[in-house]
Amino acid sequence: MWNNGLLDLSVWQLVAVTLLMTHVTIVGVTVYLHRYSAHRALELNAGLKHFFRFWLWLSTAQNTREWTAIHRKHHAKCETIDDPHSPVIKGLSTVLRKGAELYRAEAENPETLRIYGKNCPDDWVERKLYTRFPVLGIAIMAVIDLALFGVIGITVWAIQMMWIPFWAAGVVNGLGHAVGYRNFECRDAATNLVPWGIIIGGEELHNNHHTYPNSAKMSVKKWEFDMGWAWIKLFSFLRLAKVQRVAPIAHRVEGKGSMDMDTAMAILNNRFQIMAQYRKLVIGPLVAQELAKADASVRHQFHRAKRLLSRETSLLDEKHHLHIQTMLEHSQALKVIYEKRLALQQIWLKTSTNGHDMLAAIKDWIHEAEASGIQSLREFANQLKTYSLRPSA
Repeated sequence: MWNNGLLDLSVWQLVAVTLLMTHVTIVGVTVYLHRYSAHRALELNAGLKHFFRFWLWLSTAQNTREWTAIHRKHHAKCETIDDPHSPVIKGLSTVLRKGAELYRAEAENPETLRIYGKNCPDDWVERKLYTRFPVLGIAIMAVIDLALFGVIGITVWAIQMMWIPFWAAGVVNGLGHAVGYRNFECRDAATNLVPWGIIIGGEELHNNHHTYPNSAKMSVKKWEFDMGWAWIKLFSFLRLAKVQRVAPIAHRVEGKGSMDMDTAMAILNNRFQIMAQYRKLVIGPLVAQELAKADASVRHQFHRAKRLLSRETSLLDEKHHLHIQTMLEHSQALKVIYEKRLALQQIWLKTSTNGHDMLAAIKDWIHEAEASGIQSLREFANQLKTYSLRPSA
């Protein structure tokens, strides 16, 4: 019957097909638009690229150049007034409710497209069809859904149309800069929503991505899962994709006790992992130690100490700075490790263009850490010496 469409599916079959189609859309966004087009973290087979262009035209009306340009601008201007969709600037509620509208508004900015939209498709089909008639694609999808699924097809189509605006434009761009956990203290507020990136194809691992934006793989910890990476591995196996870049791997050579240029470059290359280790091995244990011996009358001053002393300083407000200052006034040890953390970060900010200066600065930092009298800091300094660009033989 016409009411049930050509396929005449049961309710559960309709649910399965809808989830399958929305997942293909997610794969198109995360693998093609995001990791390939915006960041060039991988290369894709020409046929696969055009399939994703066609599918996204049908299911989202997304234009490759517009999406790519807006996302590149987001990274370049993150958490500033020029960020197209920062919840820090525009408010979380606005990004959650109007994420798609923010995209459309920025897509009308010719300067954004000119500056950030380079190296995107500009062939005949892009100019004459996908860009010229964006609404035609979703209209065709509506007809297909009605023909295949009957009257309920309009509901299937509506879900397809809402999937990316809700999950990507709303949840990732909104909640992904507001709630969740942070593996790394990158210079913006990006968070990992959950460690299992399945529903949004790995985009849930947003803090990992903002730390290593040019990595084709968004999972970093062993217990994290990136569905988009699983698809990339499959495409690579089928010779439809070639990975260009992934996040650096921190190699350590046990027993290595001397600093050389290889060590300095390895520390620079793995600076975010190293600062995460500093939080775990130095700040965490010392906060626990200071809290245990603190008088009950001042113990409340150490509330959220580990998080605040590890936080990227540009993300701290005046209240946070006052809280940190009060904590440090009550603990000389915490003052030392906080200042040493800031000093370590300043080394690669000031000397990353000159390897010899960076090596000398790291050696000085290690010498001062070893002389601090703080055991966890001394152990961390010794660990720094073991880093290498190459794994041990």
